[in-house]
Amino acid sequence: MATKRKRRGNLLVRAKKPKRNEKDAGPPVTSSAVAEEMEEAERDRIPGPVCKGKWKNKERILIFSSRGINFRTRHLMQDLRTLMPHSKADTKMDRKDKLFVINEVCEMKNCNKCIYFEAKKKQDLYMWLSNSPHGPSAKFLVQNIHTLAELKMTGNCLKGSRPLLSFDPAFDELSHYALLKELLIQIFSTPRYHPKSQPFVDHVFTFTILDNRIWFRNFQIIDEDAQLVEIGPRFVLNLIKIFQGSFGGPTLYENPHYQSPNMHRRIIRSITAAKYKEKQQVKDVQRLRKKEPKTVLPHDPTEDVFVIPAKEKPVEIQWVKPEPKVDLKARKKRIYKRQRKLKQKMNSGSAK
Repeated sequence: MATKRKRRGNLLVRAKKPKRNEKDAGPPVTSSAVAEEMEEAERDRIPGPVCKGKWKNKERILIFSSRGINFRTRHLMQDLRTLMPHSKADTKMDRKDKLFVINEVCEMKNCNKCIYFEAKKKQDLYMWLSNSPHGPSAKFLVQNIHTLAELKMTGNCLKGSRPLLSFDPAFDELSHYALLKELLIQIFSTPRYHPKSQPFVDHVFTFTILDNRIWFRNFQIIDEDAQLVEIGPRFVLNLIKIFQGSFGGPTLYENPHYQSPNMHRRIIRSITAAKYKEKQQVKDVQRLRKKEPKTVLPHDPTEDVFVIPAKEKPVEIQWVKPEPKVDLKARKKRIYKRQRKLKQKMNSGSAK
């Protein structure tokens, strides 16, 4: 028998039997034919929409920043909001305010996790990942930011779809990385049956540890054979500290390999200054060498062993005084001078 599906739930309702006319009445149908018809109908039937379950995981993420961020940070923040349907936004926070105020903002927005971007000197970007209000929280330096709008990343995914989270095996080896793994899972995983999410899994968030940093990548799953194309955004997190509380408290871990951006820029400046000083020293040494008197080496008698003496030319004594050379230029000047004087006399005579 043909069945149809109602919009609510998975209740199956039998379709009404069509009215039979006496003209179309034929021989009675056997049970085997009925079974075959039911199998064909089930094969061709399009399944109805999946019934959504109950939304139990009430994780909500607050994503906002401080004042003074640049355009790249603003685009990165907007990309994270589009990729995480369970996120919320808020206005920028003043840099003079204390970070503990963020816990009150999270409570007002009904959020229990927070991603806060802190800008300093209009060139350094720091990211806070926090479990509000009890902690823990971690502070990172964000480097090598690439956003979704860049043309290098050709992938695409459905807006609001749920991601797979892929972690490097090194996260399970050290205790501070295990803590960060749990914090990243709770923040970046989209809750199941969230009202703004889609019931599809078509992209992967990868967290890889390399060079004592966490590298974030977002890939699209193209086919069933797990072929991946990068979507974006991408960035690198350099861990600074892990705190017991939310945005403060006792320090649980401090990265010994971390180097502040100020120190990094200072080292680069000192290297360039050392190169310049070295060039100046080389120039000074060359000047001093030029001013030093040349050392006169003693004559070596063995140098003249293979020298052939030149033939002496006879000295010719000139007894007659040579004639003076004629200066043609001076002669020409004198001739021109005479001609000018003659012309002046002739002109003066004709005028009288």
